[in-house]
Amino acid sequence: MKRIALVTDGTADLTDDIVKDCDIHVVPLKVRFGNQEYSGQELSSEEFYRRLAEEDKLPKTSQPSPEEFGCLYAKLMEEYHEVISVHISSALSGTFNAAHLAKEKFKEKIHIVDSKTLSLGMGLMLIEAAKNIKEGRDVAWILDNLVKARKNIETLFTLNTMEYLQKGGRIGRVQGFMGSLLNIKPIIRVGDDGVYQTYGKVHSQKKALDSVVQAFRELAEGRKPIGLVIVHGAAHQAGLYLKETMENAFQLQTIAFTQVGPVIGVHTGPGTVGAAVQYE
Repeated sequence: MKRIALVTDGTADLTDDIVKDCDIHVVPLKVRFGNQEYSGQELSSEEFYRRLAEEDKLPKTSQPSPEEFGCLYAKLMEEYHEVISVHISSALSGTFNAAHLAKEKFKEKIHIVDSKTLSLGMGLMLIEAAKNIKEGRDVAWILDNLVKARKNIETLFTLNTMEYLQKGGRIGRVQGFMGSLLNIKPIIRVGDDGVYQTYGKVHSQKKALDSVVQAFRELAEGRKPIGLVIVHGAAHQAGLYLKETMENAFQLQTIAFTQVGPVIGVHTGPGTVGAAVQYE
């Protein structure tokens, strides 16, 4: 039998190639447009943003059930000794709790990790865990290393509009940006507690992207950056600008450049651009 399986949910926004190479098992979240429900994997990012622009009502999202997690865990336990299951911040979704409920009947074989982040910030944690598994590390070592890795991962993004976070009720600490301030481009950090925090605000997307780069410099605190991922929501050119600027600023090659998936995209909307950096 194989030793350790790696599981996540559909909010990690990793590319298909990385998921395959890292042998990651994904439990999808769902997106509902009216009466039509899709798993995050069934709806491409391109199709999602097209539908988002056309629909009058904001689509809904739903987390996997404990039963869905339980089915996957049961299947994996036929092939693996243990499972590490890394999920979106419990402060932003009930997905972590659903996974935790599902692990009960497997006793100590399933290990649930609250990433306290989302999207490619969580993706960097999964890439780290996959590397540890390939190195032959045991579960205790990997879990301890994931705690350390999270402390050295910063995730920031800028929104083209606050409309979608406001409609979806996910504003969190960004609640001051309402009414007339919706035209401001906020820079948002995922805090150490896994909740959105306002890091800054500017009046144009380019200034916002430059501010994201500056924010990563400030958050480095003397640490050396060792991993970079870039994500965008229907904003390819802006994403490329951030990618080039970040690579030049930190002398790093981007590990992943991809789109925000449908589940996160419901709450952030088109024009979102962000990055996650792992420091040494």
